[in-house]
Amino acid sequence: MKKLLFCSLLIVLCTLLTAFDFELVLDQTADYVNTKDDDTFGLEGSFVAKVSGLLSHNGNYIVSMGISNEDDPWAVIPELIEAGLFFGFNAGNFCIGRTYYQDPLGFIVNGYFDGAQVSYDTSVGIFSAGALYTGLINKKRANIEMTEQEQLHNISAIKYDDFANTYFAPNRAVVALEWAHPLVTQHLRLGASFLGQFDFTDEKLDSQYIIAKITMPFRGFSFDLGGCFSLIQHSGESEAAIAAQAGLNWYTQKQGISFLARYSGGNNGSFVPFLPVTTVTQGNVYEAKLTGLTMFSLDYNVRLGHNLFFNINPACFINNNDSNGGLLGTEIFGKLSWSPFTDIMLGLGGGVFINQDDDNIWKIELSFVVSFI
Repeated sequence: MKKLLFCSLLIVLCTLLTAFDFELVLDQTADYVNTKDDDTFGLEGSFVAKVSGLLSHNGNYIVSMGISNEDDPWAVIPELIEAGLFFGFNAGNFCIGRTYYQDPLGFIVNGYFDGAQVSYDTSVGIFSAGALYTGLINKKRANIEMTEQEQLHNISAIKYDDFANTYFAPNRAVVALEWAHPLVTQHLRLGASFLGQFDFTDEKLDSQYIIAKITMPFRGFSFDLGGCFSLIQHSGESEAAIAAQAGLNWYTQKQGISFLARYSGGNNGSFVPFLPVTTVTQGNVYEAKLTGLTMFSLDYNVRLGHNLFFNINPACFINNNDSNGGLLGTEIFGKLSWSPFTDIMLGLGGGVFINQDDDNIWKIELSFVVSFI
């Protein structure tokens, strides 16, 4: 019986490895941050191994795992980043395992999750559904901070003598339903989705999100406008919140510029502060959380040479919890990237965040990425 089981596993393994790609990626970033009261030096990154291959004529698999390093305090963190099976069929596709999901607006649910997703293409649009779970993922990668307790948990150090309580993200499940369809022509597309978040922690904070988005691509231009209405249940009460986003993009082969505006409702009127499931920080220097915040930003990219690139990103932040529309500050961040070979990238960036209290933040960043295929 044991020999039969061993032979079966060997056959399956050989089948998986008949056609595969293997890649190692080393990614390290060092930064120096200067504020009015403190100076900090940071070093963080990852070393990741990725294997992908074909399962059959309509299926494939991806597995990536590695270690991440960070300081304050210094730690080396192992993690399984992705482990997914993907299958295509006549009018859609299906995936299961640890895979990536992002909501249509990109700032409500964004990252890797355990679960399954399916999509189906019909004459009235593309329908998709997903069931996602967060409780088995590294808390730093999931980045869930819906409550004050979760914020403290996310920034606390991982302790190997208390691994189960300090490593994993909070126990939350997400159901995602989406629909997308072109209207009239390919230059006008409409999408709608529903997200339901269920809390299995002691906080019992559930939330639902109804999202609508319209996109108008035309040649090198693209314009999109979207909004979200959310309901939040906590302590036996249900409260409403809103958020919105608008973007304009223009790209050519050598350069591109994009404008992005995001609004996340604050504690004003009949609405409470908007609360996303995943914390997606805004800005490169200030790194603000998108709750009670308005953000305007420009992003300009240009190719200076065959292997030299430049990016500059100014942004402005406004506090929506201030009835007078208080300006939090503005920042500007630029980065020069050099790729002497296709598998090596060096980056040098720097910027400043300026506010009215003269509590400016300066940041210098050096990054290094190399891949071995």
